[in-house]
Amino acid sequence: RKPTSMRSPGMATFKQQNVEDFYEMGEVLGSGQFAIVKRCKDRSTGIEYAAKFIKKRQSRASRRGVKREEIEREVDILQQIQHPNIVALHDVFENRTDVVLILELVSGGELFDFLAQKESLSEEEATQFIKQILDGVQYLHSKRIIHFDLKPENIMLLDRNVPLPRIKLIDFGLAHKIEAGVDFKNIFGTPEFVAPEIVNYELLGLEADMWSIGVITYILLSGASPFLGDSKQETLGNISAMNYDFDEELFSNTSELAKSFIRQLLQKDRRKRMNIQEALNHPWIKPLNPRQAMVKRLSVVNLENFRRQYARRRWKLSFRIVALCNHLTRIMKKGHKLPEDGRDCESDQDEEDTMKRRPRTRKRSSTS
Repeated sequence: RKPTSMRSPGMATFKQQNVEDFYEMGEVLGSGQFAIVKRCKDRSTGIEYAAKFIKKRQSRASRRGVKREEIEREVDILQQIQHPNIVALHDVFENRTDVVLILELVSGGELFDFLAQKESLSEEEATQFIKQILDGVQYLHSKRIIHFDLKPENIMLLDRNVPLPRIKLIDFGLAHKIEAGVDFKNIFGTPEFVAPEIVNYELLGLEADMWSIGVITYILLSGASPFLGDSKQETLGNISAMNYDFDEELFSNTSELAKSFIRQLLQKDRRKRMNIQEALNHPWIKPLNPRQAMVKRLSVVNLENFRRQYARRRWKLSFRIVALCNHLTRIMKKGHKLPEDGRDCESDQDEEDTMKRRPRTRKRSSTS
């Protein structure tokens, strides 16, 4: 029998018709371990979209594919979202093997790839992009939705061929809505960007996204990644130990305002971390006087460094969600009960070979 759709009234159902009857499929735009994204065109209107095919897990015993309830959670969250800086969900289909999300086509590529190709970049221009990320996250947090996977790969441009490209946050596969009064713990995300409370398996809240924005801003201004070590254990250790600094060579042209913005996000104690409203009101984003505005215009991102460091970072970027697995076992020894759900031990990409090829880089100094 056809699976019935488990939806509260007013929520869209998973259509059981054949998606190809309605959309003409085109080239593959990207793929992960359990998902593939293709360009597609609405047969009736000619409008282009992106079709994300998510492989369903076929049995409780299987490790292949994504659990139905996780796909439903992603769809539920996307259905609650309408914001200019967040990818929009248009339609949902389901067949025996896949759920197909028809999403807004975001064709401008990753923000960081766009920045790496620029000739010059002032902090003022950089903050125009950071501000859009903050606007999108403010909208999510106002609905108590945490993205949990904010990183450069999930910050895209709608169209790069316009004077100020529009940011689109994508990939809500790990997003959760936090219910008031419900304690939430989980271990997932991308090691390089996860907050200390995720590494330490503590209670989680909206603050986890703010930490990730701090890491993203650090990388945007320098190309370097503040906590990235030569192994995921080292990366997670660096996060727990707050082992980062503003390398003089990388941050020589960076304003003190920008560093203060990053410092106030990379706070180990989540209660001391800036929340989204404080970040939007920080003088680096919203200058209080002409002098601060001028500092932003005159401070530049060292793009040569950004390109070199960013290329090296891309090369090292070999662990995705799978990376927190061994970490789970260590926490189990401390006697915590572990989450049943969460895509904890499944990588979103098959990247084992990249891991073997990873070049060694110098150790970070341990002052913060």
